Amino acid sequence: MDQLIRAIEMPDRKEFPKISIGDVVKVTTSVVEGGKERGQIFEGTVIAMSGSSGGRTFTVRKISHNAIGVERIFPFNTPSIKEISVVRHNKIRRAKLYYIRALKGKKARMKEKRQLPNA
Repeated sequence: MDQLIRAIEMPDRKEFPKISIGDVVKVTTSVVEGGKERGQIFEGTVIAMSGSSGGRTFTVRKISHNAIGVERIFPFNTPSIKEISVVRHNKIRRAKLYYIRALKGKKARMKEKRQLPNA
């Protein structure tokens, strides 16, 4: 039964960049308003990933312009996600970053993961 579900879900997969916990990402989703479709960008930090196979999801948290935290849960296997781009990779040591919800300002910052240029 499990193999049948995986076989049905496989063709819908899109190729997205490899994202991990702590990455700052831009998720472009399609929004339909009154018959018109437009792209909407949600930029924030990936604080959690859960699930397996076709049911995988990731949670993105951003701070809005009036210092209110907003979180959205995106399923990987959905047609509404048009593009995912990684803005920055951060160095983290936890599997879930729920503790960031309680932090404000400079304390909520994370160190950037530096990559050596290819020689």
